Amino acid sequence: MAKNRRLPKALHIDLAVPSGVKSGEPVAVGAFRGLAITDRGADGRATVWLDGSAEFTVTGAVASEGLPIYITSARALNTTATDNKLFGYSLGTKAAAAGPLEVALLNGPAHD
Repeated sequence: MAKNRRLPKALHIDLAVPSGVKSGEPVAVGAFRGLAITDRGADGRATVWLDGSAEFTVTGAVASEGLPIYITSARALNTTATDNKLFGYSLGTKAAAAGPLEVALLNGPAHD
């Protein structure tokens, strides 16, 4: 049996996150997209869940489920692809104003 195996699925992991990250916020670290479960610690790291979905504030109209949601360099979520990174996919609809939306987290093969 392999003795170097560490995490069976690596879906709830400790990552170096940007300054100011708080529990409940969206994060993008390299190709990882997730939900910060803990505040960023003094060591610059936080526990991040890479699976499932979460409700976030998203800016922009979402007309149907399954539409792409993007994250800005300031960790805000919106529907604008330009200069932003793909974060996940909508699990509902909403009007154009900033408001709550359930988002399925995107993880898997590189997507930057």
